[in-house]
Amino acid sequence: MRLRLYFPLLLLLFVCTSVRAQEKMMAQDAPLSRELNLDMAQTSRHSVTIAGKTVPYTATIGVQPVYNDKNEVVAGLHYTYYVRTDVEDPNRPLLISFNGGPGSGSVWMHLAYTGPRILNIDDEGYPVQPYGVSENPYSVLDVADIVYVNPVNTGFSRMVEGADRSQFFGVNQDVAYLADWLSNFVSRNNRWRSPKFLIGESYGTTRVAGLALELQENRWMYLNGVILVSPTDIGLERNGIVKAANRLPYFTAAAWYHQQLGADLQSKDLVDILPEAEAFTQDELLPALAKGAGLPAAERTAIAEKAARLSGLSPQEWLDNNLMPATSYFWKHLLRGEEDGNYTVGRLDSRYKGIDGMAGGDSPDYNSELTSWLHSFTPAINYYLREELDFKTDLQYNMFGPVRPWDRSGDQTGPNLRKAMAMNPYLNVMIQSGYFDGATNYYDAKYNLWHLDPSGRMKDRLSFKGYYSGHMMYLRREDLKNANDHVREFIRTSLPGKKAAKY
Repeated sequence: MRLRLYFPLLLLLFVCTSVRAQEKMMAQDAPLSRELNLDMAQTSRHSVTIAGKTVPYTATIGVQPVYNDKNEVVAGLHYTYYVRTDVEDPNRPLLISFNGGPGSGSVWMHLAYTGPRILNIDDEGYPVQPYGVSENPYSVLDVADIVYVNPVNTGFSRMVEGADRSQFFGVNQDVAYLADWLSNFVSRNNRWRSPKFLIGESYGTTRVAGLALELQENRWMYLNGVILVSPTDIGLERNGIVKAANRLPYFTAAAWYHQQLGADLQSKDLVDILPEAEAFTQDELLPALAKGAGLPAAERTAIAEKAARLSGLSPQEWLDNNLMPATSYFWKHLLRGEEDGNYTVGRLDSRYKGIDGMAGGDSPDYNSELTSWLHSFTPAINYYLREELDFKTDLQYNMFGPVRPWDRSGDQTGPNLRKAMAMNPYLNVMIQSGYFDGATNYYDAKYNLWHLDPSGRMKDRLSFKGYYSGHMMYLRREDLKNANDHVREFIRTSLPGKKAAKY
């Protein structure tokens, strides 16, 4: 009798299990969509060990709409949002992170700098296999929640078909729609009470500098801090002979790294010789360039000899280039004639070497550092978002998306950042730069700092940090720790507590 009763139940259980298994297989085999869900979010729970302590957190990966002035959805921005879960503090800081390009996804700082996971690379930042990610023991998630934002056409973010491109792809257009998006994000996630910080890298510094004033004036959102990582010119004029002269301290740093300086300089630490390079740039090279053809021959020769001593190039190379050798020439010729081969050096990080088809020419065949980075970042971000955070789509993750032509007219982002600071006594700014960055060099970053507030009345709210690395200084393990510590300290010291916002 018992067998007669159990057999139908067993048969039913077998059928149901088979149906569920078949449905699961069908779901796995079903094609994923290349259409972006313009309003969605999914959350998972994780933990990370930071400074020896376990920090539990949620990771929300989602898409939030972008609206035009008619309240029509014109795009969806893909983001990843991390929230620490073992603290209940409505005043917990929020760090909002952008990368640059323009056209670059948020992958770089997300998976190599401030986030809870970092890609697998060696201690100097070079790719290793197997590809993947591991815990970031230096993440700033212990002191602030973090959201990584991908502007239109970067990462998985996309425009709606037929949307007007002109509303997105320009300095001021970018700032305007992102300010609206951020206001909505803060409202959706109940973060209006949180002290807010923006961090941007490369072109992202133009973006966050502009956002500081746009958020204040048009969204009534006041910030506590802006972090500029490897900044662009942010709309501050430094072309012509200023741009040419400002390259010299970077030349010194890169030449020192590759041991191309004289023994007297090479025997010193980098930070001990850079003041000499900076003083020569300000006090001798720039005035000499200002004289142009009026510079006497003897002075010209003397300047060339001093510049050669500080750059790794010969006096004749300085003379042949009218005392203004281009950075592309430097990347091509610094290591020319070396016994181990005519290597080039990288643009964004001159620690990296490349191999050209021929020793001659005025610029390298390719950017050796960027190819190295794409080697490791592309597999890591695709693995991490799709497998660890379970974001399923057939869309391509755009490391660099189609955003050009880019409208650079009317760039007042630097002056606007100064105005935002003047209007908001709580707002502090920190610049982070790698000494071996040849694209947005560290001395240009210092120049930005001096001219962001030329009156000097807010200089106590401006700070600079330099690192023994390049554009993405955090790729070097030692600088990953130091740079995150500097961000952590910047956030903590930019929280005024009960102090009123007044002069």
